[in-house]
Amino acid sequence: MILSATNAATTTTDSATKANAASDPSAAQDRFLKLLVAQLNNQDPMNPLDNAQMTSQIAQINTVTGIQQLNQTMQSMASQFNSLQVMQGTALIGRNVMIEGSSLAVADKAGKGGFELPSAATNVKVEVTTAGGQVLDTIDLGAKAAGRHTFEWDASKYTGATDALQFRVTAVNGATKLPSTPLALSKVTAAGAEDGQLKLTLANGKTISYSQIKALV
Repeated sequence: MILSATNAATTTTDSATKANAASDPSAAQDRFLKLLVAQLNNQDPMNPLDNAQMTSQIAQINTVTGIQQLNQTMQSMASQFNSLQVMQGTALIGRNVMIEGSSLAVADKAGKGGFELPSAATNVKVEVTTAGGQVLDTIDLGAKAAGRHTFEWDASKYTGATDALQFRVTAVNGATKLPSTPLALSKVTAAGAEDGQLKLTLANGKTISYSQIKALV
């Protein structure tokens, strides 16, 4: 904004209203118009304002006002989106989900887990282990196609703590060992939003993003 020496009082008013103008587009526009009128009233008749400068200033304030209004609209949309995400997340509470991990979920004397194969396997085995790596049992699943699979282990004879049991998957195609991704099963107990992302709290104590879910079980 171009101000002459005779506009000192107007400059003081400008400083006092900057805070409101920054957060309120209409206030910024109103302040600009008042300053412009003050300039016109106090301009030097021998050196009037340049029409090009005045037009440029009007264009600039309109641009700034438009950006501020756009920012306010985007903030409102982001808030509504977060609320919608939380509402969608609450529908998952009580549901079982599968995420990457090798923890074995045990309930009603049955251990459950899953895995993903990038290609078909002629034989797949799952070893159930303690937290220390001791093998408790081996499940022979036979041939499996590429994709996601689940398995179940009879835990009725196991008398130890079940909250720390693990599993590992071995898949082969003939003599070639295949990579596999273990999938842990857990129940969703709570949902919320954090940094614009839907967060889910699981029964095993972990907090995950919605994008980490591989499957609903």
